[in-house]
Amino acid sequence: MSINYVQLSAHHFDAVIALGNQVHGDNYLDQSSLSDLYQRSWSNNINASWVAVLSLDELRKLNVSSLRNTPDGYLIGFRLTIASNQWTPDKWCSPLLWDVPKEHVCYFKCNTVDAELRGRGVGSRLLKKSIDTSRQQGALAGVAHIWLASPGNSALSYFKACGGQLVKEHTNRWQQYSIEDGYDCPVCGAICQCTAAEMILRFNRLAH
Repeated sequence: MSINYVQLSAHHFDAVIALGNQVHGDNYLDQSSLSDLYQRSWSNNINASWVAVLSLDELRKLNVSSLRNTPDGYLIGFRLTIASNQWTPDKWCSPLLWDVPKEHVCYFKCNTVDAELRGRGVGSRLLKKSIDTSRQQGALAGVAHIWLASPGNSALSYFKACGGQLVKEHTNRWQQYSIEDGYDCPVCGAICQCTAAEMILRFNRLAH
């Protein structure tokens, strides 16, 4: 299967929103929130967010919805990453436990792969792409809030396997989005009570 990896662009937005809301729940992403995340992916003229797409030849073999068609192919995954100088740690973050200056820590917003195409290394490849470009931006590490309610807790296992280390667990991490933005959690429903694992991935421990 031919999978291509390209940096996120505005022409991917509709497909990213469609996949993000399918996997994470209604109103997880919209045009406004994704546009903001995209703008904050940039630093030093480098974009740290990536998408994975199937080539047109592969697409013809599949019976898929046109909602995720893009000029680059059929979108099957994405990694949204905020540059280290484009975000401020909030109450869900523990900078004193990171052992890395917070101004050199990027934020891994989310990594999403089509359920039918998991297990092919797409998520790991997207993360590697974001790490490479975040390094070019000047980041020394990346922080993520990992969803502990993912099926089989696969998100935590995946991030650990990629080098991530647990910092702290946070209950009700996404509850305010349910209340303020209408986020509909696929596990809890209208009021999300899921716990997030704050994790850090230090780049100096990874091979270039």
